[in-house]
Amino acid sequence: MEKIIYQRFSIRYQYPVYFTRNLFCQDNTALKDFLGKNTVPSVKKILLIVDEGVVNHFPKLADNIRAYIETIPGITLVDSFMFIQGGESAKNDLSSFDKIVESINEYGIDRHSFVVAIGGGAVLDLVGYVAAVTHRGIRHIRIPTTVLSQNDSGVGIKNGINYFGKKNFLGTFSPPSAVFNDSCFLNTLDDRNWRSGMAEAVKVSLIKDARFFQWLEEQADNLIHRDEVAMENLVYSCASLHLHHIASGDPFETGSSRPLDFGHWSAHKLEQLTHFSLLHGEAVAIGIALDTIYSQIIGWLRQEEMYRILSLLKKLQFKLYHSLLEEAALMDGITEFREHLGGELTIMLLKGIGKGENVHTINKNIVKDCIQTLKTYEINNSSNAKTSFVL
Repeated sequence: MEKIIYQRFSIRYQYPVYFTRNLFCQDNTALKDFLGKNTVPSVKKILLIVDEGVVNHFPKLADNIRAYIETIPGITLVDSFMFIQGGESAKNDLSSFDKIVESINEYGIDRHSFVVAIGGGAVLDLVGYVAAVTHRGIRHIRIPTTVLSQNDSGVGIKNGINYFGKKNFLGTFSPPSAVFNDSCFLNTLDDRNWRSGMAEAVKVSLIKDARFFQWLEEQADNLIHRDEVAMENLVYSCASLHLHHIASGDPFETGSSRPLDFGHWSAHKLEQLTHFSLLHGEAVAIGIALDTIYSQIIGWLRQEEMYRILSLLKKLQFKLYHSLLEEAALMDGITEFREHLGGELTIMLLKGIGKGENVHTINKNIVKDCIQTLKTYEINNSSNAKTSFVL
C-alpha cells in the first residue's frame, strides 16, 4: 500500500526598505531603531563588509560607523572591517567568497548576528550569497551605495556570484533583514555610474508604469545634470515598483517568467563578452533598445513609441550600440537566459509603454535586423552619447 504525506507550510517574509540621508550621523536613528527592535537579550555581533570604492570617498566612514554602533545597546561591532573590491570582480573572484566565510567563522557570527554590506550591487550580491549559505542563513543588512543597487538589485531578494563565466550561476533567494538607502552615497558616483543605474528605472517603467516613463522623459535633463531631488524620486519610484512586483508575482521565480529582466538576455551576454568592462546599466540600456526595436518589428509597438523609448535612452546619454552585438556568441545569451530558469524560454517584450508581454520564441534573423537598425540609429544620433566603452 502506497503512503504519501504532503507537507505544506508558508512563511511570511517582511523587511523594511528605508530611504534616508546621513545614515551614520548620530541624529539619524533609523539603523539604531531597527537594531534595537531586532536583537535578542544577549549581546549580538555585526560583521561589516565594505566596498573599497566607498571607503575611498569616505575615509572617515569606519570611524563614524564605530562611533554610531557603540551607542546601540546589545550590539558589538567586530574589531576588523572587511574591505573588498567592488564592481563585477567581487562576483567573479571566489577568493572574496572564501574570505567572508573565514571571517564569519573567525568572529563567531551566528544566526542572531548580522552581516552588513555597504557597497554597490555586486558587493551586495556576494555578501547576501555568503550570508544565505553560511550556517544555513545569517541575517544580513544591505546598505546600497549606487543608483543601480538602491533602485533595483539592492532592494530585492536575489543574491549570487558568477561561475563558469556565467552571470549569477550560483545564487540564492534570501530576503535581507533590512535595506537602508542613504542618498548621500550617490554623490560620490562618477557620471558613468550615476547614469548607469537609470537604465533599470527605464526598464521597470516600460513594463509596469507608463506615467513613470513620462516622468523620466520630463526629468531627463535634471537627472543627467545630477539633480539630487530628481534622483531621490527616481530611486524611490523604481524601488517601489520593484518591491511591488516581488510581493505580487513569483518572488522565488518558480515559473519561467522574469519580467523584471526585460532587456537582460542580451545585456548579460554583452557584459560577459566585454569581460564586464561594460557596466550592467549600460548593457541593460542596449538590451532595452534591442528588445524595443524587436517589439516594433513584430507589430506590437507603434513606431512613435519605439522612438520615444530610444530618445529617452539617448537623453540619458546611453550609447545604444556595441560592436560585440554582431558577434555570433551574442545569440548564446538566449540559451543561457532559458537555462538560468529552466523550462520554457520566456522573454519579456513590449505591447506598449507600460505594458509588457511574454514570448516563448525569439527569431534570430529578426534580432540581427534589430542590431543593424540599432547600429544605424546610434550612428545618426551619436552626438548626445558621451559614454565610451573599453574592451
